[in-house]
Amino acid sequence: MTWPETSGEHEREDRWFGLGWKTRTLVTWAAGRSFAWVDDEITDADRTWVSTHHSGRALLHHVEPFRGLTNEDIAVLDRWHRAP
Repeated sequence: MTWPETSGEHEREDRWFGLGWKTRTLVTWAAGRSFAWVDDEITDADRTWVSTHHSGRALLHHVEPFRGLTNEDIAVLDRWHRAP
């Protein structure tokens, strides 16, 4: 994925809403398609933004940076992927 430069307006808006720097770009890239986002920087503000601005299924799954991806995280992704 290529991360575009953000506009000053988007940066101000993202700070206002408390969004992560990836959120807007991921929603745009997904374009209504289902996607899973696994990251150590996901917040409630990101979840709200995605649920408001993305029409498809989305899983935003937070992982602890000191632990990395665990078997439990893989199980969450697997359940989400298999769900109708």
